[in-house]
Parts: sequence; C-alpha cells; structure tokens
Amino acid sequence: MSLPRIIVLGAGLGGTIAAYELRDATKGRAEVMVVSDTDDYWFVPSNPWVAVRWREPDAIRVHLPPVMKKRGIGFTNVGCTRVHPSENRIDLGDGTSLSYDYLVIATGPDLAFDEIKGLGPDGHTVSVCRTDHAAHAADLFDAFCENPKSIVVGAAQGASCFGPAYEFALILDTELRRRKIRDQVPMTFVTPEPYIGHLGLDGVGDTKSLLESEMRNRHIKWVTNARITAVDEAMMHVEEVAEDGAVKKTHDLPFGYSMILPAFRGIKAVYGIEGLTNPRGFILADKHQRNPTFKNIYSLGVCVAIPPMGPTPVPVGVPKTGFMIESMVTAVAHNIAAELDGRAPDEIPSWNAVCLADFGDGGVAFVAQPQIPPRNVNWSSHGKWVHLAKVGFEKYFLRKVRMGTSEPLYEKLALQMLGINKLKATQKGDA
Repeated sequence: MSLPRIIVLGAGLGGTIAAYELRDATKGRAEVMVVSDTDDYWFVPSNPWVAVRWREPDAIRVHLPPVMKKRGIGFTNVGCTRVHPSENRIDLGDGTSLSYDYLVIATGPDLAFDEIKGLGPDGHTVSVCRTDHAAHAADLFDAFCENPKSIVVGAAQGASCFGPAYEFALILDTELRRRKIRDQVPMTFVTPEPYIGHLGLDGVGDTKSLLESEMRNRHIKWVTNARITAVDEAMMHVEEVAEDGAVKKTHDLPFGYSMILPAFRGIKAVYGIEGLTNPRGFILADKHQRNPTFKNIYSLGVCVAIPPMGPTPVPVGVPKTGFMIESMVTAVAHNIAAELDGRAPDEIPSWNAVCLADFGDGGVAFVAQPQIPPRNVNWSSHGKWVHLAKVGFEKYFLRKVRMGTSEPLYEKLALQMLGINKLKATQKGDA
C-alpha cells in the first residue's frame, strides 16, 4: 500500500521549511513533495541589500534539488497551474497532474503591480519583492547615481508588507551618504498607513515615534493615507485621503528613482475557487490553518487570508512576518501528523511577529506577541545592533535552508532580543 502524499505548493520561506518540518513530523509515514516554479530558494529579507549592491544575488540563493533529495523530499520545478480541491489533485506546468492526500499551500502572493498604471518593474518603479527585481533595481540605482534627482519610496494602497519599504528608504539614505550625493537627492516616503510606523499592525511598541524620528533626522518627507492613482515616467500622482474618505490633497511627486511595494493577491492557480479563497484570492483557513471547506488543505504564509486590523481611510493589509509564518509551519506539520495518527488537529499558531528593519548604519526591531492586539508582548527598540543582528540572522537562516533543518530560528531570535526563556510559536486548542 502506498504512503499518503503531502504536496507542499511553493518553495519560499514558508514552503521550504514546511517541507523539512513535515518530513520530521511524519517520520516516514507519508511521502512529502514540493512543487515549485524554480529550483532556487532566495532569502527575500536581504533583497533591499541586493538593490544597493550590499549583496550579490548568488549570496542569498540556495539550490534546492540536492537538499530536498538528501532529506528524502520529492521536488519538481514545473510549477502549478491550477488546484482542483474537489478532486484532490493539482495541474502542473508541464501538462501533467499530481494527486494528493494533503495539500499545503505556501505559494506567497501574486504581485498586483497592474492595479496601478505605470507601477512596477515593467512600468516606472522598481521592486524589492523578488531577488531578480532587486538585481534590476541595483542596475537602475547605479545609473541614477550618475545623474541624481528626487527619490520616492513607499507602498501602494492595499499593501500589507511595510517593513521593507521603510528599510529600503533608510538604506538608500545610508548608501547615498556613502556616495556623498545625499545632498542632491530629496526623498519622499509614500504610504497608505494612517501614520508612520503603523506597519499594518496599528504600531508595535514605539514604532511610530522611532520611525518618525529616523525619517526626520534623515530629511525624508512623508505622505500618509496616500493613494497612488498613476505613475508616469518621472512623476507619481498621489491622493492624500482624509479620515472621511474624501481627497484631502493631491501630490504630483517628481522622481528619478522610485521603489513602491504593491498590493498582494492570490496566485492564478487558486484564484476564484469557491470555498478555498476570499475575493482577493487568499486562502481561507481556520484556527488550525486548515481550510474550512476542503479539510485536507492547509495553508501558511503570505497566501493566507487575514482580515485587516481595522478600518483605515486607505486600505492597509496585515503583514505575515517570519515568526508568524514559522508558527504556521509548526502548526501545519503537527496537525497533519495528528491526522495521520487518526487524531484531530489541535495546534494553533500564535501568530507572533518579529522584525529586523536594517538601515545599514542602524535599524529598528520589534516583537509582537501575538501579532494582532491586544498583545502579551509589545516591544520595539533601535540601534546599530539591529544591523549586526540581521547580518547574523541571514547567515543563520541560509545555513538552515542549506542543511535542511526545521529548527525554529525566528523564535530563537525573539528570545535573544527579549532576554526571556519562552515564547511559544504554537499553542494547544480545542479540536
């Protein structure tokens, strides 16, 4: 009799470590297979460094097939074109299909650049969402430095990942000062957040004052409650929205270089499947990370549907940070293992958040337990140690991926920052 098959869809931060942890949790009682559209894992948190040539892309790459083979995990790079949950199978990019007993969706998002005219690498702004985007951004930044003008950095309406936008704005400030041309480059930060440091989380600790102070000290102006209407070749058109939703002010922001994080949506392979996704294509999940309709489908990471923190004048999403994803991974692995044993799922991810926002010569760190308030831990700090911590964490996490281990590194990082002994990544709940 063949073993039950668990397919992990996606090989990013969540999918890769989910495959490792599922392999460990099931202990040979199931076949684990990863379906990706690439052979490589990229450490996405380092993309802002790639965009200013503080890292080369190959330095943050792990070639996955030999690692997966060593761990006894199946792997294909042909990608998935459609999920058929009522048939327990997926269509692959090579025209074949695979059946599954359990499906773990960890695809990450589709980047919705097309929702704003002129946005994105195919338009007039750069991106740090993918490593190839960041490498292209580095080429354009080098050209920009030959003829410096204004810079606009930030996030589009509906975005849910704000840390990298702040990080890149302040990294650019650091790099421009190193090149001794900062005085020639006015900078503006554009964000749909109701205030600086909101981060899609209604702030964590003192992030509002910490980030406002950093922006002021570095002479970076900002526009909050911002809705980008269009991007032309050297001009960004922005509406500043009042609390009642009316347009308070319009801004035409000239730029010679701009990086804007887009809104996210679900990938085409799952988009529009009733019972599986919400209207934006994000995967619906219960407290155990299991889909309420198709109970052999689990999901984790950025592709999971999470409602916003509360109403804001401009749509602002909730981020899925590394620690939060790690807690989802652990819950999914434990719950599928429980089902293989004939038990009901009982692990609930805590959705804690840990973030290191590096500025090159300093940074801001925060820990939120849980990510969505009210919180048991609501902590933030800043200093040069943040840069050193992120460098160390990058090396540590890449080693984890290369070695194929499922060690909970984000939890370790949180413990070290807080100086405490226990910060649970998952919790027991009623089945």
